[in-house]
Amino acid sequence: MCLAIPGKVLSIEAGSRPTMGRVSFGGVEKQVCLEWVPEVRVGDYVIVHVGFAISCVDEFSAAETLNLLEETAWETDEGHPRAEAGEPER
Repeated sequence: MCLAIPGKVLSIEAGSRPTMGRVSFGGVEKQVCLEWVPEVRVGDYVIVHVGFAISCVDEFSAAETLNLLEETAWETDEGHPRAEAGEPER
């Protein structure tokens, strides 16, 4: 299975080849190749797969996807407060 995660572009390295930049994934910052999304600007959101931005996405869609990923992670995490409180899984 492949997974692509949305992130916010924090910076773009001017003149680098390939074009690289810093992208934030919910506070975790990573160096990402931006070469395949030449239209991207600082503040935009991109979908990233294995270190490569493969498309741009609007902020609402990025937030929606991140929320779904967070919910999924919490539901499977045995250390989650819901699990410790004995609440049933959804």
